[in-house]
Amino acid sequence: MARHLLRAATGRRRGWWEAPLFAAEQRATLVNVKLKLVKDRALDGAVSRERHLRSAHHLLDLVSTRPGHRISCPELLADKSVHRLFGSAEAALAFLRRYRTLFALSRRGGRGVSLTDAALDLRQRELDCLNASEPDLLARLRRLLMLTLPRSLPLHTVDLLRWDLGLPRDYRASVLRRHPDHFALAQPEGDERVWLRLLSWDDRLAVSELEKGAAGGDTTCLPFRVSFTRGFGLRSKCMDWLREWQALPYTNPYADASGLDRRTDVSEKRNVGVFHELLHLTLAKRTERHNVSNMRKLLGMPQKFTKVFERHPGIFYLSRVLGTQTVVLREAYGGGSQLLEKHAHPLVAIREEYATMMRAALPPRRTRESRNSCIGLDDESEEGEEIELSE
Repeated sequence: MARHLLRAATGRRRGWWEAPLFAAEQRATLVNVKLKLVKDRALDGAVSRERHLRSAHHLLDLVSTRPGHRISCPELLADKSVHRLFGSAEAALAFLRRYRTLFALSRRGGRGVSLTDAALDLRQRELDCLNASEPDLLARLRRLLMLTLPRSLPLHTVDLLRWDLGLPRDYRASVLRRHPDHFALAQPEGDERVWLRLLSWDDRLAVSELEKGAAGGDTTCLPFRVSFTRGFGLRSKCMDWLREWQALPYTNPYADASGLDRRTDVSEKRNVGVFHELLHLTLAKRTERHNVSNMRKLLGMPQKFTKVFERHPGIFYLSRVLGTQTVVLREAYGGGSQLLEKHAHPLVAIREEYATMMRAALPPRRTRESRNSCIGLDDESEEGEEIELSE
């Protein structure tokens, strides 16, 4: 059965502020409920705007690093990463032909792929932006490692989050090598994986975005910003629980939380705070669910920890477009499909320009069915679905 952290409201109980913190933690009980998850067209649209963008960017990156920003088709198609991405040379060639606003195929001097003038100009702007924003991207990577208990992550996990953090494809050879005082690569005995270790802790970075928003005020019991998709309703008992849960102690996600009982609401609030902070570290305030699914022990989380996204639909939104599940931080979009200005990052704006160029290469959409198929929605997207949040 589903388990949502909603406590039965039977009789008056003292609030957590009327008893020692330990007692407040131990009183937490759980009841079974079903939630009607309502799809959010605006946030689904924000996610679906990046359809094929990563694939296109990967090819663009490969081509732009070659002399003259040109590569022969056989050499490009022989690249293992291209084969993994598209499955076949035919599919990759079809992709290149489809997005002619970015790529130009030529037989002159041998069949090859180059970038259009517009794509090359935008690529140069992107490289300039990466150089200018390196201190910010460096801080994001350091804070990501600071969130983990061992201050380390397998490189494979960092690679999964690379796009979301805004790190360049060659970050190992560029960013890491330029900052040996912050990072080191290590391969523990008996582990086939290479790990990225943080060498320097910075207390100035160990301040969460929620704490920054408190503007110097009391950070003991900070609440999260909560909003719901239109059509989502909570019973009064659930709303009472939510208000009580918001008033519970807030644990800084960078602090040692080993003393918290994982079965309690205070610990649940800490878990929410960790992912709230992690999503803030991403450029677009979202990431695919599987990107963090292997970080349970590293973040000090309980079993099935990603269920926190479904238990708190007013803080996180799970988009199911593009054949995957993407976790979106609701507050960063303010109810729309665009990031709020205070969360905007110049790299996000450049990616939007890439996406716009790609859409310009597609034939016009004429019918509602074609519009919906392009963004992965259906006519029932606002009706929602009733699901059980099983633990």
